Amino acid sequence: MEELDLIIIGAGPAGLAAGIYAGRRELKTLILEEKIAGGAAADSPLIENYPGFVSISGRELMDKMLEHCKAFGTKIHEFEKVNKLILNSKTKIVKTGKAEYSAMAVIIATGSHHRELGVPGEKEFRGRGVSYCATCDGPFFKDKKVVVVGGGNTAAVSALFLSDLALNVKLVHRRDRLRAEETLFRKLQQKGVEFIWNSVVKEIKGDQIVRSLIIYNREADEEMEIETDGVFVNIGEEPNSGIAKEAGIKVDERGYIVVDGRQRTNIEGVYAAGDVTTCPIKQIGTAVGQGIIAAEEAYGYIRQPYYYKR
Repeated sequence: MEELDLIIIGAGPAGLAAGIYAGRRELKTLILEEKIAGGAAADSPLIENYPGFVSISGRELMDKMLEHCKAFGTKIHEFEKVNKLILNSKTKIVKTGKAEYSAMAVIIATGSHHRELGVPGEKEFRGRGVSYCATCDGPFFKDKKVVVVGGGNTAAVSALFLSDLALNVKLVHRRDRLRAEETLFRKLQQKGVEFIWNSVVKEIKGDQIVRSLIIYNREADEEMEIETDGVFVNIGEEPNSGIAKEAGIKVDERGYIVVDGRQRTNIEGVYAAGDVTTCPIKQIGTAVGQGIIAAEEAYGYIRQPYYYKR
């Protein structure tokens, strides 16, 4: 069993930021990531609200963070999923499908996953017209008709990205205005994106691939069918906190890990950062800040400098 100072679970913005600071503190650190480093942030086609970059793609920003992290000696294992955490002793045990590790402290930065609509046809046509990632699948819909479902920044950015590829882009939102930033809303208007307000998707229809959507307008109390070649679902995320909850980490009623102002969980020596926590602002900037705090707290817990207080 490899012995470490710190194990970070997840290599998104929070995990990589924590890895940078842990490396600078010369902690023997390992980041475990079940997919490729970058997390959901890497799927964003355009980021315009991260300080220092007027405009940058999510993949480029995450690659810069990954390079920075490695420069300080933090090891990163991609495609290594954590299966079990044993946290009820001073030494924490992390089990994956490949190995077992021990560490003095653990930072959970597992992020979140796309929320589903939960309507007929969604699962059946996933990968055949239903997508949750415009960057990943947008090029397949060049010169075709697409619908984006959602009202936040992610939905708005997806619609903007698709507007440069698709023949026609419609955005369906359950309210009469977007939650997205006003700047994005104005850009959507300039791009000619069509808005379908006060509406929800009731069904996704097709044969071998998606052909149409059944939309219910709550204000007019009527249904209509929209022809489309693709549906991009961007209605929010749900936390990847199951493994933490199983290990005794406290979560709230929605499944988010409960942390204090120092990113501490209810178990000593265990911290959480990023979209998996109860922090109400789910942005790359806030995730990075939480990752930094978690790493500094873990350093204090492990090394016990004179100024550190439990």
